[in-house]
Formats: sequence, structure tokens, C-alpha cells
Amino acid sequence: MSESTTRGGAGTAGAPAASPAPAPAPSEGPFLVVGLGNPGPEYAGNRHNIGAMVVTELARRAGVKLSAGKGPRSRALNGEGRLAGRRVVLAVPLTYMNESGGPVRGLLDWSHLPATDLVVVHDELDIPFEAVRLKRGGGEGGHNGLRSISRSTGTKDYLRVRVGIGRPPGRQDPADFVLRDFSATERKTLDLLIGEAADATELLLEQGLEAAQNSVHPRS
Repeated sequence: MSESTTRGGAGTAGAPAASPAPAPAPSEGPFLVVGLGNPGPEYAGNRHNIGAMVVTELARRAGVKLSAGKGPRSRALNGEGRLAGRRVVLAVPLTYMNESGGPVRGLLDWSHLPATDLVVVHDELDIPFEAVRLKRGGGEGGHNGLRSISRSTGTKDYLRVRVGIGRPPGRQDPADFVLRDFSATERKTLDLLIGEAADATELLLEQGLEAAQNSVHPRS
């Protein structure tokens, strides 16, 4: 839990103050919250699309309609609203996973936001199924969507909501595993996982990174 930023955004709330004065509250926003996945019905139920599923749930909660806009917004389903008391732009890229960076860069520029106010929701092989973890920065772990975003933004210093899908069984290729639908057993609790990840994202926006980590990590 060492991730931090010098701005007053979601990454600093809950961090210890440098002096006896109270720490600043999280900024009003907006924040760009992006859920990663691949477009098209053939990919909709894939493990790789859990990020898109979570942002779709967040849009439902916020009453935000996701649709393709014009210009820099045309490469993602997106919409503006309020979530957890913050102004947000919610988005799901319409490109394939390995090209996610282009739409994200366009939305950051359109929203006049730095990458430090970007929240990326994505699948994570190195976390057990049904677990959710929060962090800022770090490596991409071979995730092509994160790699594309880091390349397009020029930084890895953005917030991540990491939704665990677990490792593939046996010798199954991870690239094949993520592009398969959740198993019948996993689908029994998939809605619960989506809800937990959406809750974690709202906590991140409302309380900041460190406080949200303290709430989310012990229980997932």
C-alpha cells in the first residue's frame, strides 16, 4: 500500500498528513473509469471481459447511458455522471484489448484529465477468482490492455481495480484461458464478483486508495 500521488485525487485520500493539519479530501473529480474487454457478442462472457462487465454495472448504478460519442469519444462506449459522490466518465473501449490505449488517451484528452485520475478495471490472473485488489502503478503482468494503456499514456501511474480470475488449470495456455467464458461453477457467483468489484471501485472514488484498500483487501 505504497501507491500515492501528489495530486488531490483518488490516490491520496486516507494517506497520512505530512503535518498536524488534516489531509485534503479527495477531489471532486472527474475521474475516468475504464473497464477493459474485447468488443462483440462472441467475447461478452469471456474472463478477459470482466472489467467491461464491472463498468457496465457501475453505469447501471449511476444511471449513466454508455454510447459512442464523436471525435475522441468515438472509440469507446462512454457516459458522464456521478458515482460515489464524484463526477465520473465511465467507458468501455470498442477496440480489441491490445488497442485499449488509444480510446483511453482520447478520453483523457477530451476530459482534460491526467493519467493519475484514470481508474482501469481489468481481469487479473495472479489473483484468485472472486478476489478484488486495488493499487496504483506497477507492472502490467503480461496484460495486453494495461500494456497498451501504459504505452499510450506514457505512464504506469494510474489506479487499477484488479478483478481476480485465477490461473488456468493444468497446462492450459493463459491466453486461451482468458478468452474462454467463465465456467458453469464460476457463473454461479459471477454476479457477486461483479458487484464486489463495483463496490470496491466506488470505495476507491469515495475514500481514496489507502482507505479503500484497508476496507477491500481483508475481505476479498
